[in-house]
Amino acid sequence: MLRRLAATRYVSPLREGGSLPGIVEADDLGTYVMKFRGAGQGLPALVAEVIVGELGRHLGIRIPDLAAIDLAADIGRFEADQEVQDLLTASVGLNLGIDFLPGSFGYDGYRHRLERSEAARVLWLDAFTANIDRTWRNPNLLLWGRQVWCIDHGAALYFHHAWERSTPERFAAQPYDTKEHILGWAATHAGEADAQLAPMATRLVIDAAVGAVPDEWLAPDPAAARVRYREHLLARLAPPRPWLPVAP
Repeated sequence: MLRRLAATRYVSPLREGGSLPGIVEADDLGTYVMKFRGAGQGLPALVAEVIVGELGRHLGIRIPDLAAIDLAADIGRFEADQEVQDLLTASVGLNLGIDFLPGSFGYDGYRHRLERSEAARVLWLDAFTANIDRTWRNPNLLLWGRQVWCIDHGAALYFHHAWERSTPERFAAQPYDTKEHILGWAATHAGEADAQLAPMATRLVIDAAVGAVPDEWLAPDPAAARVRYREHLLARLAPPRPWLPVAP
């Protein structure tokens, strides 16, 4: 399970994100980028952040630590920005905190270029989880400590936005388009990444990632929701994996 903390202070909004995430301080004296349950993408985006983030961590991909952070009603009561106050009011309860990386800056592919094998592993994770949000327009990669960190996985696992139209088999067969992916050039090494990562993505690893999601975000039936996520991910992992990136 994720560490559970309480927000002690809302610091500032991050205007770069479409969902208006914000920087908060928590009762462990840490600073976090908070993704709000009241944002437009809702709880499914937080669920995707946790599952993909924990999967990536298990596979050796650098992803900032995650925490579940309680937001009290009084924190947003005196916020001067009405848009932010409305978001905080709509997000009272449990939200997602992502460890803030001070001094980090956005990856652009020029000042620091990932080695092909590492880029292929990130590309594999995105293809496996159907993450469409790592493009040149929005890389969702940070350079911090001379290393590249992956962030923002809320757009992955699209199937949970319409469970009634989704099946594990349909998700397993869905191809992955790399044309807009900032690391699409690494598709030539996708086979090597698959040979390394697929055996590591065991059922136990998938269960651990799905199990890290707080029950509150999977209501009304958390157990049934976890089964559905596990079935979709296991189906996508099964050979022959037609979604694997293919070099142009």
